Amino acid sequence: MQLPLPLSPDRFARAAANTFDMVFKGGVADLRPTPARIIDEAPQRTIFQYLSPDERSRHLPVLLIPPLAAPTICFDLRRGCSMAEHLLGLGHPTYMVDYGSIAFSDRELGLEHWVQDVLPATIEKVSAHAGGRPVQVVGWCLGGIMALLALAARPDLPVNSIAAVASPFDFAQLRMFAPLRGAANLTNGLLGTAIYRALGGAPAPIVKRAFQLSTLDKYLTKPVAMATHLDDREFLAQIEAVDHFLDNMHAYPGRTMGQLYHRFFRVNDLADGRLAFGDHDIDLAAVRVPVLAVAGQTDTLAPRAAVHHVGSLLTGAPEVQLKTGPGGHLGVLAGRAAGRTAWRWIDEFFARHEAQRRLRARGPGRPPAQPARSRA
Repeated sequence: MQLPLPLSPDRFARAAANTFDMVFKGGVADLRPTPARIIDEAPQRTIFQYLSPDERSRHLPVLLIPPLAAPTICFDLRRGCSMAEHLLGLGHPTYMVDYGSIAFSDRELGLEHWVQDVLPATIEKVSAHAGGRPVQVVGWCLGGIMALLALAARPDLPVNSIAAVASPFDFAQLRMFAPLRGAANLTNGLLGTAIYRALGGAPAPIVKRAFQLSTLDKYLTKPVAMATHLDDREFLAQIEAVDHFLDNMHAYPGRTMGQLYHRFFRVNDLADGRLAFGDHDIDLAAVRVPVLAVAGQTDTLAPRAAVHHVGSLLTGAPEVQLKTGPGGHLGVLAGRAAGRTAWRWIDEFFARHEAQRRLRARGPGRPPAQPARSRA
C-alpha cells in the first residue's frame, strides 16, 4: 500500500516516525489505564474508584456503567481520549463497575441479576463511599438500559441524574438485524436458542465479530485508511485503541443472551417501556430523575431513532434531553470528537442538575454556598 503523493517533507517525517513506532515500539497509542483502586467486591461486581489528587471534591460522584460483554476500557480507551480521565479533570469523584469475565458456569444468570441485584448494590455502595451523596450515572449501550431499568425498579436509589449513551430502546429500528429477526421468526427462534444454549451464551470471539460486523465498511477499509493517514498520529492511535478494545471483549451468559435474543431482538419487548422479570414488573415511567440520551450519527447498533425512543417512555422524569453526536456505537462515547460533543453535553447536564440539587438542599432564605472550583 503506497502513501498518497505528493507528501511534504514534514508529513513524510511524521509518517516515518509513526511507522517506526508501530513496527518497533508496539504502537502509537498511550493505552496506560487511568489509575484506580478497588473499593468493593462481590460476585459479578467489582467497584473501582479512579484515583484523583483532589479527595475533598464537593462535586457529586459519577458512576460509569458498561454493558455486559464489553471491556470497561470503553470509558478509558486511551490517554487523551478517556471519559474517566476527563471526569477526574473536572473534579468529579469517578467510579466504575466491572462485571468480570463470564464463565460457562454463569450461564443461568439472567438480565434481572444485574438490574435487580448488581447495579442497585453498586449505586448504594458508591453513594456511601462518597459520603452519602447521590450518584450521577453514565451508562453506555446495554449499560444505559440496565441503569434505567434498575432505577425504575428502585426509584429510591440515590441517583441525581442519568446519561445513557448509545442505548437503544426500540429494537425494531435496528435495521441491520432485520434479516436475522426474519430468519429467527421462521423457526420461532429455535435455531438461535439451540446455538446459545449449546455454547452457554455468546462467547467472546463471537461478540467481537458481531461488533466488527456492525462497522463492516470501516473494518474492510481500515488498511487503506491507515495507509492514507500514516502522518496522523491521533488517527492511528484511535484505531489502535479500538483494536485493543475489541481484543478484550467478554462473553454473554446464556440466560441473559436468551433474554436479549427473544425479548429484545425478536419481539421488541422493551419498546413500550415495560419489562417483566418473574413476578416483578418494571416500568420506565417510574424513573423520577433527569435523563440525557445521546445517540451516534453513524451508529448501526443503536440508531438515533432507537436511542431517542426512550424520550417517549420516561413520562415520570422531570427532564429528558435528547442529543446526537458524531461517531458510531463506540465513537460517540470515546471517539476523537466526543470531548467536544457527548462529554460536553454530559458535563453541562450533570452540572445543571447538581446546581439545582444544591438549591433545593439549601431551602428558602438560606444564602448561596460558594461554588466548588473545577480543575481544567
